[in-house]
Amino acid sequence: MKTQVVVDKKTRKIICVFFSNGKRHDFKLFKDSKVRALKTIKINTDSGYQGINKIHANSDLPRKKTKKRPLTKEDKAFNRDISSQRAANENAIGFIKRFKVVSERYRNRRKRFGLRFSLLSGICNYDLGLI
Repeated sequence: MKTQVVVDKKTRKIICVFFSNGKRHDFKLFKDSKVRALKTIKINTDSGYQGINKIHANSDLPRKKTKKRPLTKEDKAFNRDISSQRAANENAIGFIKRFKVVSERYRNRRKRFGLRFSLLSGICNYDLGLI
């Protein structure tokens, strides 16, 4: 099971969740979810979303090193800044994983995984006082 979570940076509210069965690349999951943001909204992603700049110009991806070109100090600072901005998303995912339904192997019916994950997201938003 592969899950994508969209979180608002300021309120830490879980806005959207999307699921797929089996192994799937993060960027492919993003395209299949049809999640679109306004051009003014900045999207912070991890390196699994290579190619998102073609769809959404106002997005930040971490810079990767190559054999011929290692990361400079500026690149490392840029990557550190992006990962600190993504902390709200990672904290929301960590909150959901405390329920052990998501963090361990899911052994129930796959049809109900989306429902359960959505309910846990609602509990997370309720706990933050956003509902």
